[in-house]
Amino acid sequence: MTSTGIRLHAPAPGWSISADVVVVGSGVAGLTAALRCEAAGLTTVVVTKARLDDGSTRWAQGGIAAALGEGDSPEQHQDDTLVAGAGLCDEEAVRILVTEGPDAVRRLIDTGAHFDESEEGGLELTREGGHHRRRIAHAGGDATGAEISRALVEAVRARGLRTIENALVLDLLMDADGRTAGVTLHVMGEGQHDGVGAVHAPAVVLATGGMGQVFSATTNPSVSTGDGVALALRAGAEVSDLEFVQFHPTVLFLGPDAEGQQPLVSEAVRGEGAHLVDADGVRFMAGQHELAELAPRDIVAKGIMRRMQEQDAEHMFLDARHFGAEMWEHRFPTILAACRANGIDPVTEPVPVAPAAHYASGGVRTDSHGRTTVPGLYACGEVACTGVHGANRLASNSLLEGLVYAERIAADIAESHTDNGLHARVPHPVPYPDKPAHPLLAPEARFTIQRIMANGAGVLRSAGSLAGAADQLQRLHTDARDALDENGKTAEPGVDTWEATNLLCVARVLVAAARQREETRGCHWREDRPERDDTTWRRHIVVRLNPDRTLALHTTDTADFPPTRQHRQRLQEQ
Repeated sequence: MTSTGIRLHAPAPGWSISADVVVVGSGVAGLTAALRCEAAGLTTVVVTKARLDDGSTRWAQGGIAAALGEGDSPEQHQDDTLVAGAGLCDEEAVRILVTEGPDAVRRLIDTGAHFDESEEGGLELTREGGHHRRRIAHAGGDATGAEISRALVEAVRARGLRTIENALVLDLLMDADGRTAGVTLHVMGEGQHDGVGAVHAPAVVLATGGMGQVFSATTNPSVSTGDGVALALRAGAEVSDLEFVQFHPTVLFLGPDAEGQQPLVSEAVRGEGAHLVDADGVRFMAGQHELAELAPRDIVAKGIMRRMQEQDAEHMFLDARHFGAEMWEHRFPTILAACRANGIDPVTEPVPVAPAAHYASGGVRTDSHGRTTVPGLYACGEVACTGVHGANRLASNSLLEGLVYAERIAADIAESHTDNGLHARVPHPVPYPDKPAHPLLAPEARFTIQRIMANGAGVLRSAGSLAGAADQLQRLHTDARDALDENGKTAEPGVDTWEATNLLCVARVLVAAARQREETRGCHWREDRPERDDTTWRRHIVVRLNPDRTLALHTTDTADFPPTRQHRQRLQEQ
């Protein structure tokens, strides 16, 4: 297999460095992979889009799930994960997560992360939606991600890993045999290098986070523009399950016209006993699920949306006035501050909430060692689809997945280093083309894409809404393609145009998959197909990008989800 030949329109690299491994991203997945690779003796470079501590991990409020408490077990954690995943989890991937997870958390603590402790001195474990046990470790009450990020960043700096900050990765470099040979990137004026350059490396780890910015309202930071998924598609890799975007049920409602990153009201607030109510104070989740407000997120989000539709309301309320000021200040200081900054005091009034795009359960298709369908390219964290989450991620499994699978990736790369002399193989990329084939969108297209996706592919979807979204996205794609093919014109290369182009890429794939999946399952809700259809759709939708920029979709059984060595070989021969 060779690359699709599709690259972003960008200048040729003006500088380059070499390494054994380049890790793209600085969240829990990226920094864990980098630290483990460095510990194995591999020369490792970390590339991150903003500062080292500005990734999605720092925004994680709830915590990290693992069977660490008395009476809990990996088997119980596995059962809860499989139920939340609505029939599409890869059971082996989940088994790996829950059995390796507890020790991975302990190693994270050894790295320097400090979690909240009970009065008895052990970890203070809490409960979140979909969990039948208290197994969520947290830090600073509701600042778990910030603490994990702090510990990992300090470890990276203490060990002297080379980092390139403020750098947007553009495309994968590949050699003549179709193997990974590094990445091109653009440093935004504050890093060691300025402008477009390259890191040559025989192993690339994508840990670029999510794509929440494809929607108007999201909990994701502004840098979450699907760059890793788009890069992988252009390189010829397969992606899967992109239709399963989890909308967090309780995001602070800032008004109907609010756009961009919205403040999250953690599931842990409901885990401690907050109630969802309508404007009349009626608890509407009671009776809808045995766990009521603590049902899996897709069920809670749907419950909120149904009530909003019934009452023609823009939001519902989360009532935790019974917590009192002391509990709010001790357990949820970050959320309390965010609410008060927006004129709401949860100590004395219910908090207005509505669902917003939160987490991509799908992504770049990998096996149990994080290997994608492109030799030498790995993916972990939110950018990846390991099969752990299925159709709906269980609360607080994301940090654990990033941790566990990053360690497995590092182990696989280290084994390749030992067996195949990875460090001795100097990658020789195919010469950078003079005329890149992928047109760029103007920066303002970002907002057009977000509105299209919010209206047509949000929490509530139908054949009509998705068809409308597909048509509008196709027009954007066709206009940009025709301008380049017929007139040689494209928007000027730059961060804004590259991000808009990546967003269009992932939006097209998401909508195509959502149109094909004619059922309701997990966090994919089709109003015109309200029932789950295991006979036809207990399958994964896998997408590749053709050299002519069209999309190739096929389905695979859950038993065949992880790309095997034979599958990767077949792709390489194509």
